[in-house]
Amino acid sequence: MKSQPIILITGATRGIGYAAARILTTRGAKVIIGSRDAGRAESAANELGCDWVQIDITDQASVDAAVATVKDRHGRLDVLANNSAILLDHYENLTELKPEILRETLETNVIGTLRLTQAALPLLASSSDPRIINVSSGAGQLDGEPQAWAPAYSISKTALNMLTQQIVASAPEIMTNSMSPGWVRTEMGGEDAPLTPEQGADTLVWLALDAPRTLQGCFVKERKVIPW
Repeated sequence: MKSQPIILITGATRGIGYAAARILTTRGAKVIIGSRDAGRAESAANELGCDWVQIDITDQASVDAAVATVKDRHGRLDVLANNSAILLDHYENLTELKPEILRETLETNVIGTLRLTQAALPLLASSSDPRIINVSSGAGQLDGEPQAWAPAYSISKTALNMLTQQIVASAPEIMTNSMSPGWVRTEMGGEDAPLTPEQGADTLVWLALDAPRTLQGCFVKERKVIPW
């Protein structure tokens, strides 16, 4: 990878995305903070001394405009970290899940990720070491005991893991992996979570800068491959 990799992180104004942006910036990467809220994106970027772009991954026009901005400013993209996600159904049982909640969750967590990934492929093609990181969750694992927690969110993360596999099959030249940050103290994870945002971001930073290119199509937690 080039000495100053250009890294776009979506959903990076807080939590894991913000922590990753801060760490990557201190390590010399050119980080671009992506967010639906332009004001928050600009504020976070000013705090960290990095770039920002307004992007709503559920809107094709917004995605196209953001990618065009990255191209105009930087000419290429080395790493796309798909971190944007929503959690709408915390402790709702599947028997009570409203289909529209599942639809809205999939629109952001899966379809939005696909939309941005497709749009960013030409920019990633200009990189000598292109990488895609999909921030997934242990809630999406098929391995292990079934858990009646956040069914829409969990379903979306399982689908995101398969999207990772499909990207690998379609664009094998791009190092693409999913990751689980663990249970992190964020707005989504809550105050009882055991991990700090920096700890949750560690694997993202590793995948962006240090992981070997032979790591492909895997599900990673704490820098180790885990079952899907």
